[in-house]
Amino acid sequence: MIFNSMEFLIFFPIVLLTYFLLPPRIRYLWLLAASYYFYMCWNPEYVLLILFSTTVTYISSLVIEAVKERQNDCHLKKRCMNICIVMNFALNLFILFYFKYFEFVISTINRLIRILGGKVTISCPDIILPVGISFYIFQALGYTIDVYRGEIKAEKNFFRYALFVSFFPQLVAGPIERSKNLLRQVNSPTYFEIENIRKGLLTMAYGLFMKVVVADRLASIIDPVYNNWSVRTGMDLMIATILFAIQIYCDFEGYSQLAIGSAQVLGFHINQNFRTPYLCTSVQEFWKRWHISLTNWFRDYLYIPLGGNRKGRMRKYLNTMIVFLTSGLWHGASWHFVAWGGVNGFYSILQDCTKSVREKVYYFLKIDTEAFLWKVFCGFVSFFFIDISWLLFRSRGIRQSLSILFKIWNDFTLRYFFSDEFYNMFGSTKTFSMTVFSLITVMAIDIFRKKNFNLKEYLLKQQFFFRWFVYLIVIFIIILWGTYGNGYEQTQFIYFQF
Repeated sequence: MIFNSMEFLIFFPIVLLTYFLLPPRIRYLWLLAASYYFYMCWNPEYVLLILFSTTVTYISSLVIEAVKERQNDCHLKKRCMNICIVMNFALNLFILFYFKYFEFVISTINRLIRILGGKVTISCPDIILPVGISFYIFQALGYTIDVYRGEIKAEKNFFRYALFVSFFPQLVAGPIERSKNLLRQVNSPTYFEIENIRKGLLTMAYGLFMKVVVADRLASIIDPVYNNWSVRTGMDLMIATILFAIQIYCDFEGYSQLAIGSAQVLGFHINQNFRTPYLCTSVQEFWKRWHISLTNWFRDYLYIPLGGNRKGRMRKYLNTMIVFLTSGLWHGASWHFVAWGGVNGFYSILQDCTKSVREKVYYFLKIDTEAFLWKVFCGFVSFFFIDISWLLFRSRGIRQSLSILFKIWNDFTLRYFFSDEFYNMFGSTKTFSMTVFSLITVMAIDIFRKKNFNLKEYLLKQQFFFRWFVYLIVIFIIILWGTYGNGYEQTQFIYFQF
């Protein structure tokens, strides 16, 4: 079941109505049952993985807290806690490794054997990757670390904790929630509030617009180019790569908006996962605004424990590269994802290394770094480098991405934009017009958000007829312009594969 499906259109109102009709003290049990059903719609057997991860982290956290409260030797307590959290990580990461990385490791070993001239091939079973496994395991591990550090108390109620791990709006593609935010809300019953309904539904509508009107329409343009990249021109590939940067943003932010909106309708508030990332002026700023929940997770639970920036510049750069390479591997079991993470880590290190030199150049040339045009220029430069890394993300391997980059370099010409070939990519004038309109709309809304102008609040304060006029326009655009796949078969969100 996905948000842009008829099944969810039936599922969500039933969950919502039943939730508010039930007594407050047992509502969380209904949400837990609904969340497990939501996940079981993909593969009922894989719900056992969530249950296993939930049970292991629940018991581990209770044991850690019990050890903390005992009046034993501090050294012994620390040792017992360390053993407990290591076992907890080992069990959870083993599940993640087997289902997500086992095939990757075996294929890499087989490739090395062939390179060395061997003829032995290690067989590997076909493993279906469970949807959202990286998200809920990281969320559960984050909770255990928080208990270990003493930042929160271990949750005693198993079912409340299970709801925290499996809360259906953000279960399969985030945001990766923290226990200090979501678990606290799970422990306090929410109530029906019309303002939450209005804001939540409006947020969901925008998320659906980003997904089916923008992202999926762009996919119908991009996929034919990448699927036949060897016979396409470099300019076709360049446009497809630029559009992919927009596609993956609208696809993932669309999911996040749907998750945030559906949670808000139920009375829960989950964190934003994006803050206008393509309006940034540097790669480092981009990573503070893109997939914020994952970036913060790696910062708090990997970068800082490794030493952060406290142990010298070289150690800082090493820690930065470790985080980016790990992030790349988190996104997918393939070397091109690792390379994607490494490229972005290199960008971040390069920007930090050249900071003092750039500041001297700005001073010497009397460049006002706060000027609007300078920020626009920096924005274009940042997007250029980010988009090169997206080429690694979208391609099927490092070799393919380098071949595509080589074709773009050789075929680049500005005349392409005034030729029929450019417009033929879109298939028709109608598709081209809808694409341009959609991109302008997303850009305009992001500019409003960047300026801290709350367009949603502004709309909700308007007169009844004006509000509903806008609502109906949005609904008609989603219905008439939305792309729903072949035979109205809904398309998956890109980040479901992670």
